[in-house]
Amino acid sequence: MPVVQVEGLERRFGAIAAVQGVTFDIEPGQVLGFIGANGAGKTTTMRIMATLDIADAGRVVIDGHDVLNEPEQVRSRIGWMPDSYGTYSHTTVWEYLDFFARAFGLEERARQSAVADVMAFTDLVEIQDREMDSLSKGMGQRLCLGRALLHDPSILILDEPAAGLDPKARVEFKRLVRLLANDGKTIFISSHILSELEEMCDAVLFIDAGRIVHHGTAESLMRVDDESAVYVVSLATEPEALARWTDMTPGVELVELTMRGGRVRFPMAEPSQVAEALRRMVGDGLSVVEFWREEKRLEQAFIETLDNNEKKRQGAS
Repeated sequence: MPVVQVEGLERRFGAIAAVQGVTFDIEPGQVLGFIGANGAGKTTTMRIMATLDIADAGRVVIDGHDVLNEPEQVRSRIGWMPDSYGTYSHTTVWEYLDFFARAFGLEERARQSAVADVMAFTDLVEIQDREMDSLSKGMGQRLCLGRALLHDPSILILDEPAAGLDPKARVEFKRLVRLLANDGKTIFISSHILSELEEMCDAVLFIDAGRIVHHGTAESLMRVDDESAVYVVSLATEPEALARWTDMTPGVELVELTMRGGRVRFPMAEPSQVAEALRRMVGDGLSVVEFWREEKRLEQAFIETLDNNEKKRQGAS
């Protein structure tokens, strides 16, 4: 059974439909990335899942418990990390974690153990006596993650956990997420850093204007509506030979020339057809050194999907 079930979720703020009929499942141990433009409905969806907002329609069931009717049972099973967290003056890292461990109802021995384990996991031991409002962005994000882990939840809901981090801090945070995934945690994570989601996630959920437009692997999103494929061709001779060949070959488009060859778009997707085109290329005298399909990046697929959806909305209006 899915550990998270979201069915027909609706949420409006006045005339604005923030979430419209959102439905998806998350399997146990899965890492599901949540992508979408600003204002697409990501944070609203996650806040409803975390029992911090109430849907106008639909339901969310987490580990068999309805978020509206059984919020306490849900909260004991999830670790919620918002996109920003409050800081408290004259409060050390250790005091902050200890306070929230108490709020989770942990008794003294369990509380001390949980705080120690979380600080060790998030590399906060050396700064446990530092006041939290003096922390860097990266240290603060690790502290916020540590707070979410204190009660050892099986499901993590992370809203933009790497936002504003420098490259080194992003790498470190990504390492922590991978460790949690390897430990069997179910992770639902939103991010604008799509290349990192592509590396970390088993699948991605794409929301646009409050509606789910894709739920599947990153690779399947990158292949949506792919009626053609771009191949990189490297030659041992001058690249202009490739331009002449494409001019004389119907159905083949030269995307651009490069110093060593060029990028060529083939309208066919079947491997046998591409192999035949390569055979013809060599047979026509082109000295092909390298030939490979150019993979679309997740960022490119994201932008193309947004553009296509916007064109559809404009056409319908």
